[in-house]
Amino acid sequence: MQVHQILREKLVPGVATIPPETSVADAAAELSARRIGSLVVSGSGERVEGIVSERDIVRELGRRGPKCLKDPVAAIMTRRIQFCALEDSADAVLARMTEGRFRHMPVLEDGRMVAIISIGDVVKARMSELAMEKAALEGMIMGH
Repeated sequence: MQVHQILREKLVPGVATIPPETSVADAAAELSARRIGSLVVSGSGERVEGIVSERDIVRELGRRGPKCLKDPVAAIMTRRIQFCALEDSADAVLARMTEGRFRHMPVLEDGRMVAIISIGDVVKARMSELAMEKAALEGMIMGH
């Protein structure tokens, strides 16, 4: 299974972005309102400057307390971002996410961000694929 196949099944298409000057408090409110785990930090909506996630916010709250909520997300965002392509395999993406201990990866096409894929998207797709394989094997065994 490839990234483009997973994205076809994704419930929320597109990428949620915020400008780098957005406050951490506003980013937290946006994450909560959208019920998502991360926002791509981008002034243009196409070029990735970073990602701010629930983990980034909680880590900074634990370290500095509520005063960090007034800071811009650019101050706490993850800057070293890994990307994937539409034709990358789900297994390769899952391995990179697991090894790097992150849960969201922007998808690029021709150097432009076209989507974001989460570890949940990949696991859901892989579970669906395994269920289909199981049903096919059971059908073969039972002679259907």
